[in-house]
Amino acid sequence: MLQYVTLLSLILAFLLLLGVIFTLQRVAKTRPDGGVVGENGFTLQGYSYALILLAVISGVGICYVLARDSPWAGHLMEWMNIVVRLMHITFGIAWIGASFYFVFLENALNRTDNVRDELAGNLWAVHGGGFYYLEKYKLAPREIPKSLHWFKYEAYFTWLSGFSLLFVVYYFNASSMLIDPRVLDISPLAGVGIGVGSFVVGWLVYDALCKSWLATKGIWFAVVGFLIAVGFAYFYAQVFSSRAAYIHFGAMLGTIMVANVFFIIIPAQKAMVKAATEGTPLNPALGKNAGWRSLHNNYFTLPVLFVMVSNHFPSTFGHSFPWAILAAITLGTAGVKHWLNLREKHQSGTNVWVLPASAALLLGVVFVTAPPAENKATAAICTQQVSMSQVNMIVQKRCIQCHSAHPTDDVFKSPPNGVVYDTPEDIIRLKDKIMQRVVVTKTMPQNNKTMITQEERDLIKCWIDQGALNQ
Repeated sequence: MLQYVTLLSLILAFLLLLGVIFTLQRVAKTRPDGGVVGENGFTLQGYSYALILLAVISGVGICYVLARDSPWAGHLMEWMNIVVRLMHITFGIAWIGASFYFVFLENALNRTDNVRDELAGNLWAVHGGGFYYLEKYKLAPREIPKSLHWFKYEAYFTWLSGFSLLFVVYYFNASSMLIDPRVLDISPLAGVGIGVGSFVVGWLVYDALCKSWLATKGIWFAVVGFLIAVGFAYFYAQVFSSRAAYIHFGAMLGTIMVANVFFIIIPAQKAMVKAATEGTPLNPALGKNAGWRSLHNNYFTLPVLFVMVSNHFPSTFGHSFPWAILAAITLGTAGVKHWLNLREKHQSGTNVWVLPASAALLLGVVFVTAPPAENKATAAICTQQVSMSQVNMIVQKRCIQCHSAHPTDDVFKSPPNGVVYDTPEDIIRLKDKIMQRVVVTKTMPQNNKTMITQEERDLIKCWIDQGALNQ
């Protein structure tokens, strides 16, 4: 009964959202300015875009409720993953691209050569077969143009789609993807609550740091901020599976970034537009603070991008100290971004050490995560020839539940990444992947769901080292 009530509620919400979207679009078309910019910078079209995204999410929710506990469940979850992930990547590219561009623009402005008094700088550029001339005002132009683009929806939609993806991949399958009993045996509901709650805590701590006396201390602000980030990385690694810990660290940073846009940057821009429109004095500190938070977001981008792709590289999250690897890569990638910013300001010559230091740190991670030397127990097992039948027996017992043309796992209804081990030939063909995931990083089976033993991992390693023969 509850399932049908939930389904009916979702359908009604979906229809209501479609009605509101249609109404807003109609109103926008009848406005003198075409609905481009409304009071305080809000746009009717912008509202409709947000509602379209909510309508899509509620529509997906309807499909999920309908398909739950049916043969369609796994198929639908895979397509939900594809659609939401594509949305997240698309919006993320737009947001990060805008961040990179405007920080570059700020760094590269001509501020001295024939610059008018009311300007902070200008820039000539060529792109796509055309020349562009851009100007930045110190405060605001004498008259605010009607067509004024607000860079905010890229951030909002990136976060909304990313939060949705977090549910699709980790929270809907919390017992398999989020919780690892070997790390901390908690309920899926508790895990979801801790994850979502940590994002709120992360923003509150960061915002308090930005408003503290450390905000004026430059390098000390950066050091304390990094140590807090390391604390979150360590915390996540003590609560979730290592793979989920990485994703939550990135989601925490992403939440801080979008909160900067929503609570700091956009309100400052609205105040600037309002003051310029009404002809009242403008507080320069608003723009300065918004620019400062925007610069923070710029430094967060490369660590967040790493986290987005980290799921495909178990050498990182599969290390015995995943939080330390995450901290090192975060510092190294942020260092690379710092050097790029210095280069755009033509200051990299006086800070030439930044890029080599960042590269050395990242290369150090490569060596630290290298496979360990063979231990005595493994060496003892490898004194005898390991047969294909022994390895196949392990695979059929521990891996075939997911990695088969017809999986029997309760979560995966199709083989993850198309990897199947139905025949000995399949196993031989994918021996390098098996070596990396099963033997070296021990990240498969997922959260060791099928309880593979260390002796079984050692047997697989011996078989591969002996040539992975089909005999």
